[in-house]
Amino acid sequence: MPRQSVTHSAEFKQEAVRLVLSSGKSCAEVARDLGIADYLLVRWKRQHEAREASGKPSFTGRGVPARSAQELRIAQLERELEIARQERDVLKKAVAYLGQNGRP
Repeated sequence: MPRQSVTHSAEFKQEAVRLVLSSGKSCAEVARDLGIADYLLVRWKRQHEAREASGKPSFTGRGVPARSAQELRIAQLERELEIARQERDVLKKAVAYLGQNGRP
C-alpha cells in the first residue's frame, strides 16, 4: 500500500520547532505529542538552526519566497473583487428573471 504524503504548513513547522526549543523535551517526545515522525522534527529543527545562523527566514513555504505586506494586501483585494463580481452576476440574473416573469 503506497504511503500518503502529508504537507505541513510553515506555521506548523515553526510552532513544532518552537516547542522543542522552549519545552526542554526531546524531538521524539514533541513529535509523538504532535503525531508526526520524529525524523521530520529533527530535520525541521536543523533547517531552522541553519537558516537562523545565515540570517534567512525559516520555512517560507514550498520554495515560494515570502510575500510582502503589499503583495498580501493585493491578493486580499483581488479575492474581495472576485466575490463582488460574483454577487453582481447573481443580482443581474435575479433582475433578468424577475423581468421575464413579472413582479410578484
